[in-house]
This record gives sequence, structure tokens and C-alpha cells, in this order.
Amino acid sequence: METVKQFSIFMINKPGILSHILDEFAKAKININALTVMDSVEHGVLRIVPESADKMRAVLTKVNIQFNETEVLCVTLPNKSGAFASVTDKLAKAHINIAYAYVTSGAKGGKTTAVLKVADVKKAMKVLKGAGALGGDARLLERRSISARKG
Repeated sequence: METVKQFSIFMINKPGILSHILDEFAKAKININALTVMDSVEHGVLRIVPESADKMRAVLTKVNIQFNETEVLCVTLPNKSGAFASVTDKLAKAHINIAYAYVTSGAKGGKTTAVLKVADVKKAMKVLKGAGALGGDARLLERRSISARKG
């Protein structure tokens, strides 16, 4: 489990806009850990959790794309029924509001990542670590930071 930067990018609803933005990330060799796209009548919102927030910020600024940064909670889960429900149950019982959430696809039998925008990130982390949200095995929720994985 870790907190990371998520970028919300506002896109006009026209063919090719998403492709253009993703091409810019590919050119800059930015790996995307999680992504979701939502639409409304006037615009779409692309939410991305990149491997490198600094690279993402630099590319978006360079190509003059409007964006917001938000701190979100990423929880590593086993790819099995009820894993995400367990997390949301623990947060609900602690009266922590989830503004929105999405989950990455995972390999069969492997791991997946839940991305949550919660009202109180520190409290949510404490609740999930202390409660053992996945059947008492808190190790299933832990995710080393990128710097810890490299070192």
C-alpha cells in the first residue's frame, strides 16, 4: 500500500485526443501503472497513475495539456473475488468516504492494484494496515515504493 500522484487530464470529446496524449507518454517512455477514462457531454477525464510523476508533469506541461494532481491510495490486492470488497468494507466501517476508485486488470491468479481517492489518506492507510483488510494478512496490502524496489 502506498500513496502516489494521480493526474487528471481534461480532454475535449473528439476522435484522436486520447491517442495523441498516450502517444506523448509513449515517446517520453512513461510507464502507466493505472488508467481510467470517464466522459461527460462536454469533456472526458483521463485519470492516470504513472510510474514517474515528474516525467508525467514535464510532458503535460511541455505539450500544454491542462491537468490536476491528486494524492491517491494504491492498494495491491490478490486477483480474486471479494478482495476489493474487503478493502471498501473496512473503509466504510471507519467512516472514510471513497470519492472514486478504479482497479487495474491483473493476471489470472496474480495481483491487481486498486486506486482510491479517499477523504483521509492517512486514516485509510492506518485502518487498512491495522485491520488486515485481506483476511488478516497485512502483507498482501503492502507495496514497496519505487525507490525501495530499485535499491
